[in-house]
Amino acid sequence: MLTIDELQLLTTAGDIETVVVGFTDSYGRLCGKRFDASFFLESVATEGTHACDYLLTVDMEMEPVAGYEFASWDQGYGDVHLVPDLATLRRADWLDKSAIVLCDVHDERSGTRAEVAPRSVLRRQVANLSTHGFTAMAATELEHYLFASTYRDSAKSSFGGAEPAGWYLEDYQLLQGTRTEPFHAAVRRHLSRSGVPVESSKGEWGLGQHELNVRYADIVGMADRHVLFKQCLKETADRQGLSVTFMAKYAADRAGSSCHIHISLWRDGTNAFAGDRDLGVGGISGSDELRWFLAGCLDHARDVMVLLAPTVNSYKRFVDGSWAPTRLAWSYDNRTAGFRLVGHDQSLRIECRIPGADCNPYLALAALVAAGIDGIAHRTELAPPFDGDVYGAADLERLPTTLREATEVFASSPFAKDAFGPEVVEHYAHFFRTEQAAFDSTVTDWERRRYFERI
Repeated sequence: MLTIDELQLLTTAGDIETVVVGFTDSYGRLCGKRFDASFFLESVATEGTHACDYLLTVDMEMEPVAGYEFASWDQGYGDVHLVPDLATLRRADWLDKSAIVLCDVHDERSGTRAEVAPRSVLRRQVANLSTHGFTAMAATELEHYLFASTYRDSAKSSFGGAEPAGWYLEDYQLLQGTRTEPFHAAVRRHLSRSGVPVESSKGEWGLGQHELNVRYADIVGMADRHVLFKQCLKETADRQGLSVTFMAKYAADRAGSSCHIHISLWRDGTNAFAGDRDLGVGGISGSDELRWFLAGCLDHARDVMVLLAPTVNSYKRFVDGSWAPTRLAWSYDNRTAGFRLVGHDQSLRIECRIPGADCNPYLALAALVAAGIDGIAHRTELAPPFDGDVYGAADLERLPTTLREATEVFASSPFAKDAFGPEVVEHYAHFFRTEQAAFDSTVTDWERRRYFERI
């Protein structure tokens, strides 16, 4: 991490020449500009910069989408003000002589945060949480597939011909991890030198699938680490002639890639979830706040599902017996449940296993905080833990199975409108409907294989 004074010294010495100024769009992609380091210090660090407001209303192909209140052709597509959060200023060790800083997105006219910007959505929930006397800590466990093909070469085959970095199932196998160590060791070093402390990396279950975990942080800081993590992996892979994907389900016959979220509430420097109230879970005990927060998450998981699983592809991952949850339940150390308790005493926390690796971390974390706060506010009672195979429990409520279903639940949810505000709900409902419509109008390889000759 860097202070402004440290950046000044590094710039003067010629060790830093570029400052990357970024923010995430609705998909969670980093957008922004690169500044000469001296100009950043003279101007941008204190005055910020601007970007076109259409960046929060485009689709994946960067096409402007009609129907948004936030920005449109009718409004002329003006600017938003990017305000650097200097607490995020750090080296970007994977780039040459570069630093990076993340920004809050502000309305150019009012000067206040743009409510629909992903980081603003999370900040609103953090502010709400503080009124209850809590802060939140979180960690996101991201899985990814590594390929021995470049992004450009993979694109030539419509990404169907990418060669996996592994050729047999490798979960926890050290030999396979050794084969990808030139990439993963470089990533671990880059992240650690860029203010993103790393815990470990390991092979996962799929062909060429891996997981690399970074240390937990305050919840906004964790979302920041998450997007920097993804950027570092993609750009490092690109430089090494490799590619990675964070799709939730890369192929129908491959394991999905998850983003398990660990979350706990803290008060006065201690974990508010730790306590002496027995939850009836194998001797694990926790506080009233833990019970209520978890109950809120279960109560509103369907309401916020689309913020946890934001793409058409997200829902291909939710298959019984696939390690991804399909029904609503909580348990202790049971990987068939959508929520489980892990840790003990001061490390006791909730793990949400619903999100895939394609989630926008700001929106996913905001969703869990909002649901949990509601549980605390209403002192929602927690159902008993589930023992056994959740996949086989036909009496448990299912999670939404498509983006269309999850979007309509979110759009019509009184809870969502109250928690996030009608403007945010309307904005993202339109965003997800646009994504669904793009898929609905596309002719897929599956259709050609099935119907070209045989229909």
